[in-house]
Amino acid sequence: MKPIGYWLNRTDHAITHYMQNTLGEFGLTRLAWQVLNVVGDGGEVPDTEVHSVLFANAPEADRSTAIALVLADGWAQRPSPDHLALTDEGRDRLVKIAAQVNTFREVSLTGITDDEYRTAVSVLERMTQNLESRA
Repeated sequence: MKPIGYWLNRTDHAITHYMQNTLGEFGLTRLAWQVLNVVGDGGEVPDTEVHSVLFANAPEADRSTAIALVLADGWAQRPSPDHLALTDEGRDRLVKIAAQVNTFREVSLTGITDDEYRTAVSVLERMTQNLESRA
């Protein structure tokens, strides 16, 4: 049996590869998609919240680049300084992507029960908490 680190890296690579291919046709990266998910329909979201939520996903420079991408491509706007909100066009475009993202979820969870998924997430969460509490 290969160690968990091996599978975490392989899984992250597989997710990123699949999502980059899926989202690329819309001009998005996986990280830009994650920015849009943080912003969601929550009105104005401070940049600090986006950075905080995505802290573990990428270095700050990459997060800033993803924010710049969603702004430049019209997915989001700045209703006030250092705050993001989806544009009407961004919301409409996200609806078009939803079917492909749902397909990704179905493909990635094929043969995995809801209980197995919850267990896997719970175990990874506890491992992370164990290690971060000692850092």
